[in-house]
Amino acid sequence: MATWEEFAAAVPQLAERGRQRIEAHELILLGTIKADGSPRISPVEPDFVDGELMMGMMWQSTKALDLLRDPRCVVHSVVTDRRGTEGEFKIIGEARAIVDVDLPERYCQVFEHRMGFEPEGDFHLFAIDIHRVWWFKYDEEQRLEERWTAPAGEPDVK
Repeated sequence: MATWEEFAAAVPQLAERGRQRIEAHELILLGTIKADGSPRISPVEPDFVDGELMMGMMWQSTKALDLLRDPRCVVHSVVTDRRGTEGEFKIIGEARAIVDVDLPERYCQVFEHRMGFEPEGDFHLFAIDIHRVWWFKYDEEQRLEERWTAPAGEPDVK
């Protein structure tokens, strides 16, 4: 597994493409596993904080409870073009609950900078530990694709 910072150090161009896709809409789709084993997909607002891809969630929300029970997840960039011309970015990983005192404070600062107000009340905070990354995009003549698996650090470019 790798943090976002470790992933970005290993494959900076791929990480930059991914960050652009994630930040383009300030929203990602998060796939989790429900208690009965079925999948759940939820929109989540991500932020990059101190080398981590982080997500704050309402206290005791179903998606947060999913991750506390089973941290396996998929993070997927929002797709708004059926032709795939803007690119698609996907992370397979695990959500790590943040209990450190400093990171939630830093997250709140980043959130306030992006949103113009601080998060209110209790919330869950997770960082994504990355197992695999996949990016693809269609241009006019071909499909471009790149994959990365931690800890190898070498992208598989096609």
